[in-house]
Amino acid sequence: SSQEEILSDGRFSCVARDPRFWEMPEKERKVKIDKRFRAMFHDKKFKLKYTVDKRGRPVNYTSTENLRKFYALSESDSDLSESDSKELTVKKKKKKKVKGKGEADS
Repeated sequence: SSQEEILSDGRFSCVARDPRFWEMPEKERKVKIDKRFRAMFHDKKFKLKYTVDKRGRPVNYTSTENLRKFYALSESDSDLSESDSKELTVKKKKKKKVKGKGEADS
């Protein structure tokens, strides 16, 4: 109700129409990163455990939560990464089979 009163005030009516004050869309909030940087979500080198926040209040969260809040894997790269991982497993299986035959011959 107080928000409606503020917007109905002539001095602040331009705020509702000005795109500078609009809330950022959910899709544009996170920075898209490609598959080269996906390790930062699960690597221990990027994980810090905080016990207090910047004002000294006790908290219990890690830097990984902040990374997930601000960064997202780009959809095209995440699709590619899944197909790449499948291709790698198929290639590894083929290599093992080839090595197995070669070892039997010698």
